[in-house]
Amino acid sequence: MSGLEFRPKPRRIRRGAALTLVFVSVLATAAATNALPREEAEEPRPRTAQAAATTVDREAVARAAAEAMADGKSGAKAAEEVVSRSGDRWGAVYDKSEYEEFEQALDGEYTGVGLWARRTGDQRVEVARVQPGGPADKAGIRKGDRLRRIDGKDLDARPVTEVVALLRGGDRTKVVLDLEREGRAWTETLRRARLSTEAVTVQRLEGGAVMIKVASFTKGSGVQVRDAVRDAPAGAGVLLDLRGNPGGLVAEAVTAASAFLDGGLVATYDVRGEQRALYADQGGDTHRPVVALVDAGTMSAAELVTGALKDRGRAITVGSRTFGKGSVQMPSRLPDGSVAELTVGHYRTPAGHSVDGRGIAPDLAAGEGAEERAQTVLSGLGGGA
Repeated sequence: MSGLEFRPKPRRIRRGAALTLVFVSVLATAAATNALPREEAEEPRPRTAQAAATTVDREAVARAAAEAMADGKSGAKAAEEVVSRSGDRWGAVYDKSEYEEFEQALDGEYTGVGLWARRTGDQRVEVARVQPGGPADKAGIRKGDRLRRIDGKDLDARPVTEVVALLRGGDRTKVVLDLEREGRAWTETLRRARLSTEAVTVQRLEGGAVMIKVASFTKGSGVQVRDAVRDAPAGAGVLLDLRGNPGGLVAEAVTAASAFLDGGLVATYDVRGEQRALYADQGGDTHRPVVALVDAGTMSAAELVTGALKDRGRAITVGSRTFGKGSVQMPSRLPDGSVAELTVGHYRTPAGHSVDGRGIAPDLAAGEGAEERAQTVLSGLGGGA
């Protein structure tokens, strides 16, 4: 499982009359958070037992925060205690400054050193990717380098969420990394910088196919995917790489899926028992061969895209089972300005499959060499790879 060193959180974006689609995730961790729209319900169905079991009373959370503030205590801390006791696996409370920074991250910006981290099979933490031009890149840090300590704190026994928090470092401008590469250990002191994410990258493959890598669904990424598909040579296949994509804005995910669909269902979801639906835009490319690459780091909104293309018969999926983050959260502003994200339901793929806790099994399982396998499959589909 891998992720970037920032953690975008809910952001409301208006599209049409009252659409506020946000499908948010903790981009550097296994914990993703989704916030879906407050639309009129479509195709009502009975509330699922799973949704009922994880729904939290947002009024109780707000009441606890208000009572704590009246007593001169922290409203956010009181809210956190209520959420913690509720059993809501994905529920969380964030202070005002955290929330504001998360909103900026969803716009494609973050403060950090420009690296992605993941935990390996032997439970070590290593660099999964380095952002070109960032502080880590300039210091010569490379993919595959082991991260041993951050600011003197050992990482091997820490969850990835803590590793991310240490990389971010709050208001501190510098971070000290202890690294290891091929038996050589060294230390780098990096100064954090304001960076822009590279949400979508496009690469031409041998044989004429196009690989579209979507690192996260930040603002504008859906249109970038759509444009990349439209600009691809006629008849060229697309390798859609969603590995390590921890999610983002649901509106962007729907736009990305729409690049390969001509309308129709993308996903259904329930909000406190009411069933709703997300639909693709019309006019997408429905003929170009598509193979989607996925892994255990494919989460949240990226799973929404995977499920839509797989169930609609629009893509062959290759790789390993996705993470399984299919619950729905909605943000609620608390009296002290902090924000509580509480689970209100779950979403399903067009074929009605639940994702939460299960993930999506690819059509073709592949570990090492998954990208080569995917290119072979694309070539077999006539995609020119």
